[in-house]
Amino acid sequence: MDKKFIESTLGSLLTFLSLPFDAVNITEEEGGITRVDIVSTSASRIIGWHGETLNGLQHMLKSIVRTKEKLEKSPFIVVDVDGYRRMQEDKVRKVAEQKADFVRRTGSRISLPPMSPYFRRIVHLYIASTPALHDLTTESVGEGDYRQIVLRLKDESAGGTGSPTAPSEELSPVMAKDDGLENLDI
Repeated sequence: MDKKFIESTLGSLLTFLSLPFDAVNITEEEGGITRVDIVSTSASRIIGWHGETLNGLQHMLKSIVRTKEKLEKSPFIVVDVDGYRRMQEDKVRKVAEQKADFVRRTGSRISLPPMSPYFRRIVHLYIASTPALHDLTTESVGEGDYRQIVLRLKDESAGGTGSPTAPSEELSPVMAKDDGLENLDI
Protein backbone atom coordinates (compact mmCIF):
# COMPACT_ATOMS: atom_id res chain seq x y z
CA MET A 1 0.00 0.00 0.00
CA ASP A 2 1.06 3.53 -0.66
CA LYS A 3 2.09 4.89 2.75
CA LYS A 4 2.30 8.49 1.51
CA PHE A 5 -1.27 8.27 0.20
CA ILE A 6 -2.52 6.86 3.53
CA GLU A 7 -0.69 9.57 5.46
CA SER A 8 -1.97 12.44 3.30
CA THR A 9 -5.54 11.07 3.18
CA LEU A 10 -5.78 10.64 6.94
CA GLY A 11 -4.16 14.06 7.43
CA SER A 12 -6.79 15.61 5.15
CA LEU A 13 -9.61 13.87 7.01
CA LEU A 14 -8.30 15.04 10.40
CA THR A 15 -7.83 18.60 9.13
CA PHE A 16 -11.31 18.67 7.57
CA LEU A 17 -12.82 17.49 10.88
CA SER A 18 -10.78 20.06 12.85
CA LEU A 19 -9.07 17.31 14.83
CA PRO A 20 -5.57 18.51 15.73
CA PHE A 21 -2.66 16.15 15.15
CA ASP A 22 1.12 16.40 15.01
CA ALA A 23 2.04 13.39 12.88
CA VAL A 24 0.87 10.16 11.29
CA ASN A 25 3.19 7.15 11.60
CA ILE A 26 2.62 4.05 9.46
CA THR A 27 4.07 0.61 10.06
CA GLU A 28 3.51 -2.75 8.38
CA GLU A 29 2.98 -5.58 10.81
CA GLU A 30 2.91 -9.32 10.58
CA GLY A 31 -0.27 -10.75 9.08
CA GLY A 32 -0.75 -8.01 6.50
CA ILE A 33 -1.81 -5.38 9.02
CA THR A 34 -1.02 -1.74 8.31
CA ARG A 35 -0.97 0.16 11.61
CA VAL A 36 -1.53 3.90 11.40
CA ASP A 37 -0.64 5.75 14.61
CA ILE A 38 -1.81 9.32 15.01
CA VAL A 39 0.30 11.56 17.24
CA SER A 40 -1.91 14.18 18.87
CA THR A 41 -2.24 16.17 22.06
CA SER A 42 -6.04 15.86 21.64
CA ALA A 43 -6.25 12.07 21.53
CA SER A 44 -9.59 11.95 23.35
CA ARG A 45 -11.23 14.07 20.63
CA ILE A 46 -9.91 11.73 17.95
CA ILE A 47 -11.04 8.64 19.90
CA GLY A 48 -14.52 10.02 20.55
CA TRP A 49 -17.25 8.33 22.58
CA HIS A 50 -16.15 4.69 23.00
CA GLY A 51 -13.97 4.99 19.90
CA GLU A 52 -16.74 6.10 17.52
CA THR A 53 -14.70 8.91 15.93
CA LEU A 54 -11.64 6.70 15.59
CA ASN A 55 -13.80 3.93 14.07
CA GLY A 56 -15.28 6.40 11.60
CA LEU A 57 -11.85 7.66 10.57
CA GLN A 58 -10.61 4.10 10.15
CA HIS A 59 -13.64 3.12 8.08
CA MET A 60 -13.34 6.16 5.79
CA LEU A 61 -9.59 5.64 5.35
CA LYS A 62 -10.05 1.97 4.46
CA SER A 63 -12.82 2.82 1.97
CA ILE A 64 -10.76 5.53 0.29
CA VAL A 65 -7.67 3.30 0.03
CA ARG A 66 -9.74 0.41 -1.32
CA THR A 67 -11.28 2.65 -3.99
CA LYS A 68 -8.02 4.37 -4.95
CA GLU A 69 -6.05 1.16 -5.21
CA LYS A 70 -8.94 -0.77 -6.81
CA LEU A 71 -8.75 -3.53 -4.21
CA GLU A 72 -11.20 -6.41 -4.20
CA LYS A 73 -11.71 -6.14 -0.44
CA SER A 74 -10.91 -3.60 2.25
CA PRO A 75 -7.27 -3.45 3.34
CA PHE A 76 -6.42 -4.43 6.91
CA ILE A 77 -5.71 -0.99 8.33
CA VAL A 78 -5.83 -0.26 12.05
CA VAL A 79 -5.94 3.41 13.02
CA ASP A 80 -4.76 4.16 16.55
CA VAL A 81 -4.09 7.22 18.66
CA ASP A 82 -2.28 7.39 21.99
CA GLY A 83 -2.11 3.57 22.17
CA TYR A 84 -5.90 3.27 22.54
CA ARG A 85 -6.28 0.28 20.19
CA ARG A 86 -3.19 -1.43 21.59
CA MET A 87 -4.67 -1.22 25.10
CA GLN A 88 -7.87 -2.86 23.87
CA GLU A 89 -5.91 -5.57 22.07
CA ASP A 90 -3.95 -6.27 25.27
CA LYS A 91 -7.21 -6.42 27.24
CA VAL A 92 -8.64 -9.01 24.84
CA ARG A 93 -5.48 -11.14 25.09
CA LYS A 94 -5.54 -10.94 28.89
CA VAL A 95 -9.19 -12.01 29.05
CA ALA A 96 -8.44 -14.88 26.64
CA GLU A 97 -5.67 -16.06 28.99
CA GLN A 98 -7.99 -15.88 31.99
CA LYS A 99 -10.64 -17.86 30.14
CA ALA A 100 -7.98 -20.37 29.04
CA ASP A 101 -7.20 -20.97 32.70
CA PHE A 102 -10.91 -21.61 33.35
CA VAL A 103 -11.09 -24.09 30.46
CA ARG A 104 -8.09 -25.99 31.80
CA ARG A 105 -9.38 -26.09 35.38
CA THR A 106 -12.90 -27.19 34.51
CA GLY A 107 -12.44 -29.04 31.22
CA SER A 108 -15.43 -27.09 29.94
CA ARG A 109 -15.55 -24.99 26.83
CA ILE A 110 -16.26 -21.31 27.28
CA SER A 111 -17.69 -18.62 25.04
CA LEU A 112 -16.28 -15.13 25.01
CA PRO A 113 -18.82 -12.36 24.54
CA PRO A 114 -19.71 -11.34 20.99
CA MET A 115 -17.02 -9.16 19.46
CA SER A 116 -15.98 -7.68 16.14
CA PRO A 117 -14.07 -9.67 13.52
CA TYR A 118 -10.96 -7.68 14.40
CA PHE A 119 -10.94 -8.75 18.06
CA ARG A 120 -11.95 -12.32 17.22
CA ARG A 121 -8.95 -12.47 14.89
CA ILE A 122 -6.69 -11.23 17.69
CA VAL A 123 -7.93 -13.99 20.01
CA HIS A 124 -7.62 -16.71 17.35
CA LEU A 125 -4.06 -15.66 16.48
CA TYR A 126 -3.04 -15.23 20.12
CA ILE A 127 -4.26 -18.68 21.18
CA ALA A 128 -2.75 -20.34 18.09
CA SER A 129 0.64 -18.63 18.36
CA THR A 130 1.24 -18.73 22.12
CA PRO A 131 3.24 -21.85 23.08
CA ALA A 132 1.83 -21.84 26.63
CA LEU A 133 -1.68 -22.18 25.16
CA HIS A 134 -0.84 -25.05 22.79
CA ASP A 135 -3.46 -27.35 24.36
CA LEU A 136 -6.33 -25.01 23.46
CA THR A 137 -8.17 -24.15 20.29
CA THR A 138 -10.73 -21.57 19.23
CA GLU A 139 -13.66 -21.44 16.87
CA SER A 140 -16.12 -18.71 15.94
CA VAL A 141 -19.82 -19.43 16.32
CA GLY A 142 -22.97 -17.41 15.78
CA GLU A 143 -23.94 -14.87 13.19
CA GLY A 144 -23.43 -11.15 12.61
CA ASP A 145 -23.18 -8.98 15.71
CA TYR A 146 -23.62 -12.07 17.91
CA ARG A 147 -20.60 -13.96 16.57
CA GLN A 148 -18.34 -15.07 19.37
CA ILE A 149 -15.34 -17.23 20.08
CA VAL A 150 -15.57 -20.59 21.80
CA LEU A 151 -12.40 -21.62 23.60
CA ARG A 152 -11.90 -25.32 24.32
CA LEU A 153 -9.30 -27.98 24.90
CA LYS A 154 -7.86 -29.40 21.66
CA ASP A 155 -8.41 -33.00 22.74
CA GLU A 156 -12.09 -32.37 23.51
CA SER A 157 -13.24 -33.94 20.25
CA ALA A 158 -10.93 -36.92 20.80
CA GLY A 159 -12.63 -37.96 24.02
CA GLY A 160 -11.21 -35.32 26.33
CA THR A 161 -12.93 -33.99 29.44
CA GLY A 162 -15.30 -31.55 27.74
CA SER A 163 -18.49 -32.57 26.00
CA PRO A 164 -18.52 -31.77 22.30
CA THR A 165 -21.62 -30.29 20.74
CA ALA A 166 -22.96 -30.40 17.24
CA PRO A 167 -21.48 -27.64 15.04
CA SER A 168 -24.86 -25.95 14.63
CA GLU A 169 -25.70 -26.02 18.35
CA GLU A 170 -25.58 -22.62 20.05
CA LEU A 171 -23.56 -22.36 23.22
CA SER A 172 -24.59 -20.13 26.06
CA PRO A 173 -21.70 -17.98 27.19
CA VAL A 174 -20.08 -19.11 30.42
CA MET A 175 -18.59 -15.83 31.54
CA ALA A 176 -18.61 -13.23 34.25
CA LYS A 177 -20.49 -10.04 33.49
CA ASP A 178 -17.47 -7.94 34.44
CA ASP A 179 -14.89 -9.61 32.18
CA GLY A 180 -13.71 -6.25 30.84
CA LEU A 181 -14.88 -6.71 27.27
CA GLU A 182 -18.05 -4.60 27.43
CA ASN A 183 -16.53 -1.60 25.65
CA LEU A 184 -14.47 -2.99 22.79
CA ASP A 185 -14.50 -0.42 20.05
CA ILE A 186 -13.84 -1.93 16.65
